[in-house]
Amino acid sequence: MRRTAVVVSQFAIDVAVLACALAAAFSIRYDGAPPLDMGGRLVLTAPYVIAGEYLVLAAFGVPRMSWRYVSLRDLRAISLAIAAATAALFAVRIVLGELQVGTPVLRHGVLPYGVLAANALLSFLGIAGVRVLRRMLGERLDAGRAGRQHPQVEQVPTMLIGAGQCGVLMAKELGARPDLGLRPVGFLDDDTTKQGMVVQGVPVVGRISDLPEQCVARGARQVLVTIASAPGKKVREIVERCERAGLPVKIIPGLYELADAAVSVSRIRDVAIEDLLGREAIELDLGAIAGIAQGKTVLVTGAGGSIGSELCRQVLRFEPSRLLLVEQAENALFQIHRELCAEHGERLVPLIADVTDERRMDQIFAEHAPALVLHAAAHKHVPMMEWNPGEALKNNVVGTATVAELADRHRAERFVLISTDKAVNPTSVMGASKRVAEMYVQALASRSETRFATVRFGNVLGSAGSVVPIFREQIQKGGPVTVTDPEMRRYFMTIPEACQLVLQASALGAGGEVFVLDMGEPVKIVDLARDLIRLSGLREGEDIEIVFTGMRPGEKLFEEIATDAEQADRTAHPKIFVGRVRRPELEVVRRWIPEVLGLAGEAPEAVRAFLLRNVPEMIRPEEHSGARPAPGRTTRAIAPTLDVAPSAK
Repeated sequence: MRRTAVVVSQFAIDVAVLACALAAAFSIRYDGAPPLDMGGRLVLTAPYVIAGEYLVLAAFGVPRMSWRYVSLRDLRAISLAIAAATAALFAVRIVLGELQVGTPVLRHGVLPYGVLAANALLSFLGIAGVRVLRRMLGERLDAGRAGRQHPQVEQVPTMLIGAGQCGVLMAKELGARPDLGLRPVGFLDDDTTKQGMVVQGVPVVGRISDLPEQCVARGARQVLVTIASAPGKKVREIVERCERAGLPVKIIPGLYELADAAVSVSRIRDVAIEDLLGREAIELDLGAIAGIAQGKTVLVTGAGGSIGSELCRQVLRFEPSRLLLVEQAENALFQIHRELCAEHGERLVPLIADVTDERRMDQIFAEHAPALVLHAAAHKHVPMMEWNPGEALKNNVVGTATVAELADRHRAERFVLISTDKAVNPTSVMGASKRVAEMYVQALASRSETRFATVRFGNVLGSAGSVVPIFREQIQKGGPVTVTDPEMRRYFMTIPEACQLVLQASALGAGGEVFVLDMGEPVKIVDLARDLIRLSGLREGEDIEIVFTGMRPGEKLFEEIATDAEQADRTAHPKIFVGRVRRPELEVVRRWIPEVLGLAGEAPEAVRAFLLRNVPEMIRPEEHSGARPAPGRTTRAIAPTLDVAPSAK
């Protein structure tokens, strides 16, 4: 009933606006005193003109548009509708002008061109104006209502960094939400063309380098970074300036977090370590990824892990027909299934399974016939695998071989192995076991119609058991923060970034490639610890200590992505490369599996002997000083001068 009343009232307002616009057009054309015959023409033609204009507006969907949330897109549609209606009126005017031949009725139906032009302008202003007015009143009422609901909320003067699209959206939303307690007092932006401008009522008062002075001048008590694509170096610079000025700083998420590209005040958060290490936003070939996932059955092993669960989230963006969540740990599977079920429940199939259990995995493949297999299940912790080397071989090698062979047997379209930079010149059992898994997949690719590929990358920020969560836990307990060595460096990516590139590499694969992701520059672990201490509002040496504990079994100071033996070629994507690595014979690697299964309960020395015998690039413990990479091996992610070269199957 209320909806009907709203529709009727809006219809009446639109008709009244069109009538007033036409009458005003006559008045303007004749300076407020139209001749008597023109008054007759107005009375005669008004019903037809108004009805015709409204029908055109309806054809363009204008009456269905929400007045409360009218946008620039809506105004564009209104302008097109008015232009179309005016063009029709001009056509009628021309035709009637040619046919009148003294006929009084036709003569009275002819509207002057000046009236038609003025009517077009006034109709647009009226139709658009009432909607804009409704939106302004609605936002004012919402702001007043929020203020009454939260009368005690202190409005903290806030300086915004970045007057781009995200900054504009944030300033607009903050202005409409006084309950959030954030009052924008100015923008800082390095774009010289924006200096002195006013954006959503907030002035652009200077450059980022002017932060201390402008915050004092404007009375800002905190800073909000509103640059969704801010590189880590820029965020670090802003954070350091804020620290020197004694100002707290918050940030909106980076684009790697915003899969839906939605920016809102609900996403404002404290600056995190991911922001300080952030890189430029990834440009994905969405069409290519959709081609391997959309409408197809996708299987993800290790679906409850850090990488596996994010792969599930990313895959669901491309609307697979089904997503098979394969996970050995019941609780981990329950959590990721529960998270995704609310929105994608009809597509999810949770499957408890051990990837080394060939009978169970064969049952899954036979029943669901996945087209794309993303194999993320693995034992990954280096020291733990040094203590349990047989389990590293069983899970990482036998598990990979089992799933890969089933993908081949059941004619999956693609199989992707998630590997690690620790497989390059490995010094650890974990790294060497992943290299064996890579070799198995490479060998199988030479005989299979399934497109097999490996994607190799370094550490991901925030994964379970990784250094960042450990540091945060130590900081929460008051320290000390333990770092193995002051010179230890690692490559880092965010989990979403890594998974997005994994999907992109999956679409690029022709068969047998080892894709290497551009990890950027390596980061000192001790610098990571210091950043986390600072972001926690603490001071190293005063509030919390950093203690160096020495390297653990299997670790090395520098991880490597590409080596001189693995010539990396560019692909169509600037952050994905192809490493040319030795490909063993399939008969050879298949003979490894019974031997690996027999080693599961053997002494660690037997496991390491197997790895040293079959992974020529593995570095013996007595040869590994842990100080620096061997001569000739690069610690850069990818040499920047390599030419584009296609990979061959």
